[in-house]
Amino acid sequence: MKLGVVFPQTEITSDPGAVREYAQAAEELGYNHLLAFDHVLGANAESRPGWSGAYRHTDQFHEPFVLFGYLAGVTESIELVTGVIILPQRQTALVAKQTAAVDVLSGGRLRLGIGVGWNAVEYEALGENFGDRGRRSEEQIELMRRLWTEDLVTFEGRWHKVTDAGINPLPVQRPIPVWFGGGAPQTISRIARTGDGWFPQFPPNDEGRALIEDMREQASAAGRDPDAIGIESRVSISSGSPDDWVATVDRWRDLGATHISVNTMNAGLSSPADHIDAIRCFKEAVGE
Repeated sequence: MKLGVVFPQTEITSDPGAVREYAQAAEELGYNHLLAFDHVLGANAESRPGWSGAYRHTDQFHEPFVLFGYLAGVTESIELVTGVIILPQRQTALVAKQTAAVDVLSGGRLRLGIGVGWNAVEYEALGENFGDRGRRSEEQIELMRRLWTEDLVTFEGRWHKVTDAGINPLPVQRPIPVWFGGGAPQTISRIARTGDGWFPQFPPNDEGRALIEDMREQASAAGRDPDAIGIESRVSISSGSPDDWVATVDRWRDLGATHISVNTMNAGLSSPADHIDAIRCFKEAVGE
């Protein structure tokens, strides 16, 4: 199982030195990957009675592709993971170009996690349709994989048209791995048919085991090797003691997880240095 860190988006501050130091510390500690959450806009909850979204305009988010372009230049080996980019609120060809650029500049270290999101406020601001986001994401992935692997692409789908054009440079990884977030039945079906991996959003219990088995059965029925589909979950340092962290990691390993990341946000830490100390403590507790 590969260990990663969740980049503390909302608590890292806007200091580029702190961002650099955190990523370099994670790499020096031997973490395999750094995973970043994504939100373009935060809504003002005061003007939206009953707002139940996880984030608002007071929560800071570094834009993942810009962040990874920066981190590509100040790190050497750590994998850069979006967990997840809200793909349907973005232009597909532009995402293909941005991800190829990150992959080239990092020497092939990008893993693209995608999701359909929950925040209609962002879709409105970015000029994309919130209602068809799931179905549209499948076509987006199909087109991106062609743009990543072919010099010239001609494509006409329901939502996209490209006529004899391509991106340059192409990425190092052809194609870039695409992982899915979420757990709706439609999402599990997409993972089984087309995904390279999954970020499940449930605890490592019997219900979670059943969902993973369902995904693997669907993958087999689609003619794919279910063992080739990665699974990455998370453990929060706020969820208990080091013994509890180890127990959670062991439960995920028993379910067949290939990756796990530690989340240090919302744990009462007050500085970027505290987040570095926390991932050091987690690494010492969990080991390899």
